[in-house]
Amino acid sequence: MGRSTGRAGGRPTSAQAAGVRTVPGPPSLAPLYARSLLRRPRRAVDFPRTTVRAEGVRPDVERVAAFCRATGFPVRDVLPLPLPHLLGFGLQVDLLVREAFPFRLLGLVHVRQSFEQSAPLPVDAPLDVFVRAVGMRPHQRGATVELLTEVSRAGAAQVVWSGRSRYLARGVRMPGTPVAEDRLPAPEGEGTLWRVPADTGREYAAVSGDVNPIHLSRPTARLLGFRRALAHGVWTASRSLAALGGPAPAAARFEVGFGAPLLLPSTVRHVVREVPGGWETAVRSRDGSTVHLTGRLTHR
Repeated sequence: MGRSTGRAGGRPTSAQAAGVRTVPGPPSLAPLYARSLLRRPRRAVDFPRTTVRAEGVRPDVERVAAFCRATGFPVRDVLPLPLPHLLGFGLQVDLLVREAFPFRLLGLVHVRQSFEQSAPLPVDAPLDVFVRAVGMRPHQRGATVELLTEVSRAGAAQVVWSGRSRYLARGVRMPGTPVAEDRLPAPEGEGTLWRVPADTGREYAAVSGDVNPIHLSRPTARLLGFRRALAHGVWTASRSLAALGGPAPAAARFEVGFGAPLLLPSTVRHVVREVPGGWETAVRSRDGSTVHLTGRLTHR
């Protein structure tokens, strides 16, 4: 199937993975979240090498349009750059819940994300989606695990879209020296004010399928240690990218670092700075002192 590079352009072979588990399509997330509450993490600090795949996944056109309305993208005949992440996220949850990871799904903190494509994907094209873990490393507050999502046109070997999701598992002990997170630049300035309503988490959950309780309401967020519901990180990243003026170039990479949680409701400031080859963005608190997200869009 071709060598995986971790970027758009390759796919893991069965020899590289411990096994490949095929699912009929992106699963419903509510039962998986419920199952995660009953699952005990294993003690060994390691990660499974299983790949979860779904073949011939056809994006729902109405769901794509709802995603665009929720995040500010124009509705077009190609997928917005972040949207394939939604197709892979259910496979990520399936992998994290069904395989023997040394942590629980609920409580993971999304700390880094990238979206990259070598060509735009038509909105109605059937796609093959592959998800696997590609590493764990020690962190000052626990350990991070990195998941790679790769997407190709159905039946094709060439990966057209890839995304890397890094999650922090707090309290997990892992041997080795903690690796400091590399920080993206955070532009400053007046920017544009966003008013983020209290129901943003519920609206995006309906679009994305990500019904993690921390995003849905104040009472459910409090059960997991947060005083108010939090905006989804991928919603914030998508809204930031959409605010740059529309779809990304045909070949592009958008990487984001997640900072302080964005509590709902909030008023925040979106700051943009043009740099050679692209743009840098930041989502800051209204007074500018707190950084919720940093982003960098690079034209390929």
